[in-house]
Amino acid sequence: MAVKLRLKRFGRRHRSFFRLNAIDSRKPRDGRVIEPLGWYDPNAREADQQVSLNRERIEYWLSVGAQASDTVRNLLIKNGIAVGK
Repeated sequence: MAVKLRLKRFGRRHRSFFRLNAIDSRKPRDGRVIEPLGWYDPNAREADQQVSLNRERIEYWLSVGAQASDTVRNLLIKNGIAVGK
């Protein structure tokens, strides 16, 4: 099973927020989640309330071969989590 770290969209129109999840790459964006890993709210007013990540579990999934989507990769790099190519 190929696992990807992807964002799952929640919220309403023009007020979306996202949950970071480990998902089977063959499933749709809003499909069944293997493990929730955090959340991202691009509309939060304060930077410390914008993102929450479970670093330990994200590093585990990356170490066993999970691929991060482009957006997730940028989010992880911005928050100091090393992401391989």
